Amino acid sequence: MTSIPANPSDHADDHGHDDHDHPHDPNLAHHFDSMEQQMDSGKLGMWLFLATEVLFFGGLFAAYAVLRARNPEVFSYASHYLDTMMGGINTCVLILSSLTMALAVRFAQEGRKTLLIICLWLTMGGAVGFLVIKYFEYSHKIHDHLVWGGTFYEPVDEAQKALLATPLVALDAPLVDGPKEANASEARSIALAQIVNQPEEPASSIKTAILGPAGLSAGPAAAEAAIENEESEGHSAAGHLGDPEMPVGTHLFFGIYFCMTGLHGIHVIIGMGVIGWLIWRSHRGEFGPKYFTPVDLGGLYWHIVDLIWIFLFPLFYLIH
Repeated sequence: MTSIPANPSDHADDHGHDDHDHPHDPNLAHHFDSMEQQMDSGKLGMWLFLATEVLFFGGLFAAYAVLRARNPEVFSYASHYLDTMMGGINTCVLILSSLTMALAVRFAQEGRKTLLIICLWLTMGGAVGFLVIKYFEYSHKIHDHLVWGGTFYEPVDEAQKALLATPLVALDAPLVDGPKEANASEARSIALAQIVNQPEEPASSIKTAILGPAGLSAGPAAAEAAIENEESEGHSAAGHLGDPEMPVGTHLFFGIYFCMTGLHGIHVIIGMGVIGWLIWRSHRGEFGPKYFTPVDLGGLYWHIVDLIWIFLFPLFYLIH
C-alpha cells in the first residue's frame, strides 16, 4: 500500500518556508517573507510618512513666503529681535545630533552595542540641549512681550490693559515724579499722565485701529513702552511699542515664527520619544547586523527634523 506523503505545509512556517532550512527570525513579522522585504517595506513607509511631513511644513513655508512678500518691512524689522547666537548654537547642536544618529545606525549594523547606546544617548542629549536653548529664547520673548496676535500690542496685566483703554487728554501740569506712597495703579496713572502730555497723531494715513488689534495710537504706545522700560530698569525690550520705526503688522512675524518653530519643537519632542524607545531596545540587545531597521528608520525621522531647522534658521534669523 502506497503511503500518502505528508502535507508540506506541516513542515513549513507561516511564510511557506521549511523550518529546517529557514529558521524563523523572531524579529520577522508574519506578513513578510524575509528580513530584506520587511526592511524595504519599512523604509518605503517611512519615506511616505516623511513626504507628508514635507507637505505639512511646505504649507507653512508657503505661508511664510506670502507674508514676507506682502510685508517685507515687517520681517526686516522684527528679525532683529531674534537672538542669532542662540539660533546658531541650536543649529550646531542639531547638526551634531544628526552625526551621532548616523553613527548609531552604523554601529547597529555592525552589532557594536556599546557604541550604539552611546551614540543614541548623545543624540538624546542634543535634542534636550536644543529644547533648553529654545526655552530660554521663548521665555525671553514672552517676557519682553514679543508674542503673536493681538497680545503683541497689549500690556502685560489687567491694570495696564484698563489704563491703555482709558482715553488720554492733554495735561498742563509740570512733569514731576509720582509719589512713592501711592499704590501701583495710581502711580502708574500718574506716570502715564506725565509721559504723554498730548496724544500724537499717527505718522501714516492708516487708521489708528489698524495700527494693532488693540487700536494703539502712537501716543499711548510710546507711553506704555516708556513705563515698561522704567519698571524693568532698562532690561526689557518691551519698549518696542514705542519705537517709531515699528511697522504696522509686526505681530505677523512673531505669529509665523512661533507657529513654525513651535511645531518643529513638537517634532523634536516626538523624536526624543523615538530615541528613548531605541535606547531601551538597544539595552536589551535587540539590534545587530541582521536586524537594525528601527534604528535606521528612527534615524531618517531625526534627519528630516534637523533638515527642517536648517531651513528655519536662515529664514528667520539671518535674512534681514
